[in-house]
Amino acid sequence: METYEIFKDLAIILISAKLCGLLAGKLKAPQVVGEIIAGLLIGPCMLGLVQQTDLISGLAEIGVVLLMFFAGLQTSLKDLMRTGWKAFLIACSGVLVPLLGGYLLYSCYYGFAPGGSSGFYSAIFTGVILTATSVSITVATLKELGYLKTETGTTIMSAAIIDDVIGIIVLTFVIGMKDPNSKPSKVIISTVLFFLIFFILGVLICKFFQWLDKRYPHTRRLPIFGFVLAFAMAYIAEKYFGIADITGAYVAGIILCSIDDAEYIARKADVSSYMVFAPVFFASIGLKTNIDQLTPALLLFCVLFVAIGLITKIIGCGLMSKILGFSGEDSIKIGIGMMTRGEVALIVAQKGLQVGMIESKYFTAVILLILVSSVITPIFLKLLYSRSSSRALSK
Repeated sequence: METYEIFKDLAIILISAKLCGLLAGKLKAPQVVGEIIAGLLIGPCMLGLVQQTDLISGLAEIGVVLLMFFAGLQTSLKDLMRTGWKAFLIACSGVLVPLLGGYLLYSCYYGFAPGGSSGFYSAIFTGVILTATSVSITVATLKELGYLKTETGTTIMSAAIIDDVIGIIVLTFVIGMKDPNSKPSKVIISTVLFFLIFFILGVLICKFFQWLDKRYPHTRRLPIFGFVLAFAMAYIAEKYFGIADITGAYVAGIILCSIDDAEYIARKADVSSYMVFAPVFFASIGLKTNIDQLTPALLLFCVLFVAIGLITKIIGCGLMSKILGFSGEDSIKIGIGMMTRGEVALIVAQKGLQVGMIESKYFTAVILLILVSSVITPIFLKLLYSRSSSRALSK
């Protein structure tokens, strides 16, 4: 691909994402829904104007990192500490129920295989794929609706981060069942070390930014240093600890959320994300969709896979939320907010392909789950929050 081709691709992505986003807004749907549909329209699935490339994937990854950095900056430490243990239990339930649901789906569809067979590993791994949660779509929706800083918003963000960490540990355990070179204990130790090290370093980093904020208040060097921290922590988390880069970016935002100019940094991050990177990220979900390999049998499996993936997250996270004292409506909001899937599900599926636990044709099911959950989650959340607002105004 010639270097200048990226300019054409970016022009098409940005204009189509903006137009579809505006149209979605006119139809009372969140703009991110329109941006995802834009990717479908211009991608291989329909018009074929833009193809997924490594450069577009890289820009999309920057988009999700900035989005999670913004989410961390908007987090209230008090709310985070208050909801932390609840988020952990919600995340555990949100991993266990989809894991069981995916295993039963594959086993019922293709037959229950004996332990240790390839069919058994495929069934288990189908459940592992369903454990991942992508909070980026939900964050964008809650930000757009103005509910990012609420207790339910904070709980969803915290639970989704913990969910992905647990999901990575489960992934390593399952691979370890087949691959003796995989060491689950190493993953657990690395995860604990990451949060321990950055809890200690976070205090020092926060003090440095507080000093910088007092000496150079409201200057551009603050967001520049903030971006450096976000990208550095995203890299370190993925490279040295085996944790998703979005977790590192989210933690970077949390470290800075208590400084005086946190809102100023968040606005700069939001502008950078909104102008280019976020539309590319949301459109890239549609660009990855390709239905060429679909057969009637595989299509039916895909439909069931999507349905189980959505329902098990709502049941697992929503039921645990209700047990922990959230209202019925807030429990549903948390369950729906947790049902989006994204890059982590793709990473998990790719890992399964590498070790021979699934076939490449099942990537269609994963992409469809990401696409459907990314489209309907913002719509459902907007409906739920609109109904809550209307009820509050009527009282």
